[in-house]
Amino acid sequence: MLVTGLVCMRCGRRYRRGLDGPCPRCGPEGVLDVMFDLRRARRALTARALAARPRSLWRYRELLPVPAAARLPPIEPGWTPLLDSRRLADWAGVRSLVLKDEGRNPTASFKDRASVVGVARALALRARVVACASTGNAASSLAGAAASVGLTCVIFVPEFAPEPKVAQLLVFGARVIRVRGSYDATWELCQRACDTYGWYNRNAAVNPSLVEGKKTCGLEIGEQCGKAPPDWVAVSVGDGCTIAGIWKGLVAMRELGFIPRLPRMLGVQAEGARPLVDAFREGRELIPGRAETIADSICVGHPRNWRKALRAVRESGGTFVAVPDSA
Repeated sequence: MLVTGLVCMRCGRRYRRGLDGPCPRCGPEGVLDVMFDLRRARRALTARALAARPRSLWRYRELLPVPAAARLPPIEPGWTPLLDSRRLADWAGVRSLVLKDEGRNPTASFKDRASVVGVARALALRARVVACASTGNAASSLAGAAASVGLTCVIFVPEFAPEPKVAQLLVFGARVIRVRGSYDATWELCQRACDTYGWYNRNAAVNPSLVEGKKTCGLEIGEQCGKAPPDWVAVSVGDGCTIAGIWKGLVAMRELGFIPRLPRMLGVQAEGARPLVDAFREGRELIPGRAETIADSICVGHPRNWRKALRAVRESGGTFVAVPDSA
């Protein structure tokens, strides 16, 4: 682990290691960013060294905020394949379109990347209970990772969460709390419960360690593409954690010498839940709004990690788009 500290995205204050929540001064709006010593990482993470490592996200152990002696969950997400989709490329009118198949992860979700890092952190801190708020995928991912190591798991879901996703939580033995209201109300209740009972908070929007797990997707794209990185990377956006993490991973891979240039980031929101689209186009900070869309995983009116998401798109020279439910 080559963590050098953390910095608040809101006030810029720096902290040493050890924080698994937001900036104490700024509260939930003060999302922290974990900083790493990429110079030292470059000496360890060479193409030759990586070739001999496990084909999972733990191949990038130096760039994850998990102590060297920490117990790791037995499930190992990551190193998912890139699939060339010529038919989709023809439909979209582009030369090439490649899919990163995150359905190959242990619970069939990209969110496994964050959950195993969160569970490893929870074990290192000797937490007994882990919790999160989710419309489904992050919840089932955390429930699976927690079950694999015997941790108690509490999941808060909005009342519109799909029944198949809720069933998966119960299969993993999680305690499920349905909340009457939006995802944002569900998130707030989970925050209060974690603060009150001392549960380890897996909500990636305020726990900086979780975004580092998502970062591994960007690290993999860089390693898998090598000297021919994509021109664009398209990511669906809810809270903003995923696009922020993937961008951070891509930036690291350029610094490590794996890719010669950076792609542009394309953030995709639903037309009925587009606060980041509007903030980006109007060149301003986020203004929370209502969210109404059939795309339940990105039905978020108040993205908590909006600063990192906007930074990723702006720094990359990318853009945000909104897609109607009828598309």
